[in-house]
Amino acid sequence: MASEINYMSGFGNEFETEALPGALPVGQFTPQKVKYNLYTEQFSSTAFTAPRAANRRTWLYRLRPSVVQGEYTAIDNALIRTAPITEAITPPTMMRWSPIDIPTQPTDFIDGLITMAANGSANGQTGMGIHVYVANSSMQERYFCNADGELLFVPQHGELLLHTECGKLTVKPGEIAVIPRGIKFSVDLIDETARGYICENYGHAFELAERGPVGANGYANDRDFKYPVAAFEDKEGSFELVTKFNGHLFSCPITHSPFDVVAWTGNSAPYKYDLARFNVINTVSFDHPDPSIFTVLTSPSATEGMANVDFVIFPPRWMVAENTFRPPYYHRNIMSEFMGLIEGVYDAKEHGFVPGGASLHNCMSPHGPEAEVFEKASNAELAPQKYENTLAFMFESRYIISPTKYALEGKERQTNYTQCWRSITKHFTGEE
Repeated sequence: MASEINYMSGFGNEFETEALPGALPVGQFTPQKVKYNLYTEQFSSTAFTAPRAANRRTWLYRLRPSVVQGEYTAIDNALIRTAPITEAITPPTMMRWSPIDIPTQPTDFIDGLITMAANGSANGQTGMGIHVYVANSSMQERYFCNADGELLFVPQHGELLLHTECGKLTVKPGEIAVIPRGIKFSVDLIDETARGYICENYGHAFELAERGPVGANGYANDRDFKYPVAAFEDKEGSFELVTKFNGHLFSCPITHSPFDVVAWTGNSAPYKYDLARFNVINTVSFDHPDPSIFTVLTSPSATEGMANVDFVIFPPRWMVAENTFRPPYYHRNIMSEFMGLIEGVYDAKEHGFVPGGASLHNCMSPHGPEAEVFEKASNAELAPQKYENTLAFMFESRYIISPTKYALEGKERQTNYTQCWRSITKHFTGEE
């Protein structure tokens, strides 16, 4: 399946692609008549007047314009929630969760979407929603559209086929995909079951992290981001379009596939990225650098240096720091951190934090290595060491992250999490 799909390379490029020759107008966007009798539609994910460097829009040439759809009707939100979270009080307690079980009853991506936490305000276009998806079925004759934010997919188990208005892309564990706010898509399972994480970014669209003194190379490189080519389908029938809008789910009937875009040109489109392409920067002398060196994508806020959302990974890497406590240090932070584990073991938490699970360390809540990890790392021989069996990530935000009622009260919450630090003992003797 993956080998049959082609991509275009480069982060945020002004792409052009057509599934039929000559479908894309030359020299203008809205000719009086488009070849093949297509309709012209502009998709804008920034305001018209956004600066050129920040402006994101794509011109779509399709069989029918998007206005050809039925009336919306509100449907049950199930376990999907949107910021601000008001159903539960957010405690400063450090929290951790076991993986959510994949259901045995037929469950597609929409039905298997569960909100764990959120912050900011979707209506105010700040913050994010954090979800887990569990599924055992492909989406059949239904499509999804999120008007509240762009969606960052972080698969943990099972490969997905994302069919979008702009074309198809596959994403598997170890890769990520981003679908812009408002783009219609469906999720098909390539494997029998799937589980993963979603960051619903309400704020500024994700962009590449600045390199600063690192220079022109390193971190995530533009060339490694892949965009789909136009791949339309002319399909008619009785379908459902589910839209998330202002924190609520709505359903409307649609008599054709929304994937009827024959050609498109622009810079606002879905994309994917292989996390193994991230060029890790780390210390070659002493001390533990801040985790900001592992930032893949960032959604900036109005305050410089304070991200609305950072997407950070902790991939396989060499550790060579001398005279240094190598795991993450004990820390209290103005930023709030939600972590997930894709595979392997995370060096600060060797027990209880497993693939598919999650943890939350909110603003100014203390966190750091469990007692056993501290003792081992404090007495280890500091030879060069390769961290191989690991791939963790973090959604970090300037805003306090509020868990949902499900996250606080569900069976996955490890209510004994803080006990991993209780056996930390005082070593102070008053002597050198």
